[in-house]
Amino acid sequence: MSESITVRYEYSEPLRLDKFLVDLKIQELYSRTFIEKLIDDDQILVNTIPVKKSYPLQTGDLITIHLPELEPSDIQPQNIPLDIIYEDDALAVINKPAGMIVHPGFGNPLDTLANAVMFRYGESLSGEGTSNRPGIVHRLDRGTSGLVIVAKHDAAQSQLSSMFANREIKKTYLAITTGIPEPGEDTIENHLSRSISNPRKMVVSDEGRWAVTHYSILHYYYFFALLKVRIETGRMHQIRVHLATRNYPILGDLLYNSIRQVQAILPDNLKKKVYDLLTNHLHRQALHAWKLNFAHPVTKQDMEFIAPLPADLVYTLNWLEQYFAIDKDGYDKKLF
Repeated sequence: MSESITVRYEYSEPLRLDKFLVDLKIQELYSRTFIEKLIDDDQILVNTIPVKKSYPLQTGDLITIHLPELEPSDIQPQNIPLDIIYEDDALAVINKPAGMIVHPGFGNPLDTLANAVMFRYGESLSGEGTSNRPGIVHRLDRGTSGLVIVAKHDAAQSQLSSMFANREIKKTYLAITTGIPEPGEDTIENHLSRSISNPRKMVVSDEGRWAVTHYSILHYYYFFALLKVRIETGRMHQIRVHLATRNYPILGDLLYNSIRQVQAILPDNLKKKVYDLLTNHLHRQALHAWKLNFAHPVTKQDMEFIAPLPADLVYTLNWLEQYFAIDKDGYDKKLF
């Protein structure tokens, strides 16, 4: 099914439609040429009407972008190293690094987890490699590290997809937040949809897709916290927007938590330290898909997998221990 994106133009000065769409810098609109083709094909409408690329947008104009469906295609295998936590004849559990996209899409046909999976497992994968998501039954954001399940044949794919739909796979994350959640343990649930003022973001809305997130604090710091987060649903940016909505956004998540926002809660003598962290060491949201619990789709055996914390998050937690520790009982004693 094709996707539509709706954007409201909220600036006082007129701006050409094509220039505005280029400036949005959203992944789906990956080039000026692609944007112009969509406009020429009447797939980008302003107030439900086809317009030219030079159309001067006015305050309040509603832009609707109809994205074409991705055509099923053979994904080019690439010899990209994989950190395989576990594998058998039915499935593999892979520790995805931050920065890697899971599925090919508009503007990123290569260097994805799917390309690497195709190289390693080839035609044995579910769907025989003919779709854009060979064997991959769920996703992580590009900047999120951690565990992803890959199905090696159609039966495993079907069973795992059903298990995800029925919430039979328990997904637990670790997140470092700016601000300390209150209460220390809670459930966040509401509808999420794409923002019409910034389509790179998701927002809480009256409609959209229902999302449920459970969190609890593992360790306190001054101004920060380490959380354990379990999600029942898997919506786009779910954990990131849920925590940001509660005013304890994820550290390093510049889409929902700018460096200026982080600095605003700190005393003056610590502002430069957090700036150094976020410009030189932590270049993504501090979110890690840490643990998976599920029954094996074939043997029905209970399984648990844990992905060790990557180096940038270990550095960040040690940095918090150095500058913001409240007690000497560090995060490592609480986690392991």
